Amino acid sequence: MARGWARAEQDSPSEMLFTDSGSGRATALAEEVGGRAVESNEDLVRQSDFVILAVKPAALEAVAEELPAPRAVLSLLGATPLDKLVELFPDSAVIRLMPNLGVEVNRGVICMAEPEGVDEEILEQSRTLLGSIASVHELPDSAMDVATAVMGCSPAYFAVVAEALGSEGTHGGLEPEVAIKLVGESLAGTAELLKRRTPFEIQTAVASPGGSTEAGLEALAAAGGADAFRAAYEASIARMRGN
Repeated sequence: MARGWARAEQDSPSEMLFTDSGSGRATALAEEVGGRAVESNEDLVRQSDFVILAVKPAALEAVAEELPAPRAVLSLLGATPLDKLVELFPDSAVIRLMPNLGVEVNRGVICMAEPEGVDEEILEQSRTLLGSIASVHELPDSAMDVATAVMGCSPAYFAVVAEALGSEGTHGGLEPEVAIKLVGESLAGTAELLKRRTPFEIQTAVASPGGSTEAGLEALAAAGGADAFRAAYEASIARMRGN
């Protein structure tokens, strides 16, 4: 998100502050994006209008206890429902988010749990900030885990597809950078098509009867390609729900 805001042409924060538990990553990121590292979580809260909460869920209660009440908390914690966040930050405006990696290049997706009792000014300011790096979708809090499995995890799955196809292209004689570029641009074009056509329509438009794409789709089905992605979704959901 910080990298995306550093790239944004408008509606980015006037200043970004960072802190960590001593790893040095806050200082490195601040230098990369033109922000500023501060000494502690408390220092960060006292100097910020919006606090991005990006700790491990297991550390949430300990972090919440040590903080003064932020004006607004934007939580990125997975599998952490809104009511728990509100309970731990009773004097703050609390918004639950889940971004995907595309925010880094201002092409991300951010799912926002429908906020409860948040001041309209804070809510609009949040939407503006988030909208500069992603498309923002407001969902019921109960749907956030499913959304995470669909949009938060999927860039990694798409990267598996890109790696496999790029590798085969390289083995077939393409230069590695050419192969991965061709795959990446094809993925980007397909993403645009999905705004206008259904997945089935795209498959049928590409796969002429008896052609090479049809053969490839048949091979994917025989190898359980779609089933593998369904299994990935189920595994992600199970992990988030502690199963």
